[in-house]
Amino acid sequence: MLPDWLRPKGASTRLAVDVTFLETCSSRLSPVLPEGFSLSRMTGDEALPLYRFLYSTVGQEYCWWMRRSMPDAELGEILHDPAVHFMVLRDNSGEPAGFYELDLRQGGDANLAYFGLLPQAMGRGLGRALLDHAVARAFGAGSWRLRVNTCTLDHPNALPNYRRAGFAVRYVVSETWDVPDEYVPERLRRL
Repeated sequence: MLPDWLRPKGASTRLAVDVTFLETCSSRLSPVLPEGFSLSRMTGDEALPLYRFLYSTVGQEYCWWMRRSMPDAELGEILHDPAVHFMVLRDNSGEPAGFYELDLRQGGDANLAYFGLLPQAMGRGLGRALLDHAVARAFGAGSWRLRVNTCTLDHPNALPNYRRAGFAVRYVVSETWDVPDEYVPERLRRL
């Protein structure tokens, strides 16, 4: 059963998506960030507004909507959990370039819940470096498996990038989402 905050309150668009579930059981990567970039874990009071900004900006063209409608109290509880790593990639001026959310709450069965770059950071090899760091962090924390999923609405390079990083497809599920119109990218809106 869906929580109340996931049910559209007003107009919505029905979208058919294929969700691909992937996993890897090893990290064979030696992550190196490009010169001029750093990665830091965000905690405390600044985490929630920064997360909302990054989630909305990274996901606005790919129909990321579930965390946008989640109440602050619930999202804050997730972000303040010591087993959830909200990691932000920044350039040398301190401006964010991307982020990932690594969920280690299931013991050694880790989940890369969200991952992405801001539009201005794309096409510079940063996604590969950030993903390599996420994988290494999961296994460095003692995970035996790292799961991730992507869907047909995500960036077209998402699935190839996950596969390049060592993830194998486990299964694909066809779903229908009723997405509140306020979160549907212009390219997907009803005519």
